[in-house]
Amino acid sequence: EEQLAVTLFQKQGRRAVLTPAGKYLLEEGRTLLLAAQKLAEQTRSIANGWESTLKVALDSMISTQTTFNIIDSFLQAHPDIEIDLSEEVMSGGWERLINDEVDLLVGAAGPVPQQKGIHATPIAKLERVFAVAPHHPLSRHPKPVPLEVIEAHRTIVVHDSARTAIPWTKGIISKHSTFYVPNIDYKIRAHCAGIGCGFLPRKRVQHLLDSGALIEIEIEETTHSQTSEMYLAWKIVNRGKALNALKQCFIESEQPLL
Repeated sequence: EEQLAVTLFQKQGRRAVLTPAGKYLLEEGRTLLLAAQKLAEQTRSIANGWESTLKVALDSMISTQTTFNIIDSFLQAHPDIEIDLSEEVMSGGWERLINDEVDLLVGAAGPVPQQKGIHATPIAKLERVFAVAPHHPLSRHPKPVPLEVIEAHRTIVVHDSARTAIPWTKGIISKHSTFYVPNIDYKIRAHCAGIGCGFLPRKRVQHLLDSGALIEIEIEETTHSQTSEMYLAWKIVNRGKALNALKQCFIESEQPLL
């Protein structure tokens, strides 16, 4: 009371009770004490090689549910470590890892950038399927569909999230027009709406193929590979214990990442 020059207690009969100012000091003081305790714990963890925060970039092709399950298991073992998760597409994830904006990249498409101090290990194999809505004109065309016929139709493309690097394009056949979307979920919905055509991750849309909401289209041979590796990647110089523990959770997980 002397230091703050305020009244913290007042008498009510034989006992002293907190004033509104006293209640505020008590509540905020507890918050400050807990923050100080957490700060001390995090400082000790950092001194022992454990990072306080991990920044993780997730490619939009990867299942968020599986990712959350893996991260939840990690956080149960390491509750004081904060996770900062972001979504990237194609070369955008590589760019952020190269620029040290993230610690771990999950589900990045190849090729792996060379001579950038990056270690990458395959964690999933992506299989693509060319699909359209049942009311799309290509669904009624005799199979296999020639490439020149596909080129006459609009392609749905996910924007590469790279900010400064040259954006990648994968699986684009059409030369007619393009409809850009921000991530793979938007792309799937755009296909179902009949806006255009293109390749989709088979595991993500198999239930739509089974129900008839999407139609798989057999196309003539194309130079576009319909399977590709997806990588877990990090900087070789980053030897933090938290990063090592989290990447092991992804590597050892038996849950499907696609």
